[in-house]
Amino acid sequence: MKRRIFSLTLLLAVTLLTSCGYRFSEPADYLGSNVKTVYIAPPENRTSEVYLENYFREAFAERFSRGGRFQMVGNRADADIVLKTVIKNLSTSALSYQKQSLIAAEERATVTLDISLEKKDGQIIWRDGGFSGYEDYRVDADLNVTHLNRKNALLKLAADTAERAFDLMMSGF
Repeated sequence: MKRRIFSLTLLLAVTLLTSCGYRFSEPADYLGSNVKTVYIAPPENRTSEVYLENYFREAFAERFSRGGRFQMVGNRADADIVLKTVIKNLSTSALSYQKQSLIAAEERATVTLDISLEKKDGQIIWRDGGFSGYEDYRVDADLNVTHLNRKNALLKLAADTAERAFDLMMSGF
């Protein structure tokens, strides 16, 4: 009896594991294997946050170059595809407050981007005009600590946003 139950369980497991046809597509499947080079255009920063465009450009360059699928090029003419980014908005809101005061203890930075991936000729492959993300950070009585916490949050926000956008671009969503 135990042998029969084991056999049925094994058969069921094999059937379930082999019957699912869902899989993630590889980047080459969606873009084509002939797409090898990418140019990351300098982002347009429409916010008052200095260096924010640098954080996002570096994050996207790091994400595209990871894994060796793409080679970064220094100008649009040498690229098979071009990534364009407009940083439309950066807002900060208080999440929590310190006891017995109205001073924030934690804040959230939220960014909204217009991201497009284009072929060399300008044909849009993928675009999201309202791509957003957020990151929380601690507010400290020492303004230098708060400034450093905010900078680290913006760097993480850029990296996480680049990761999410890249995954969507490569899957065609």
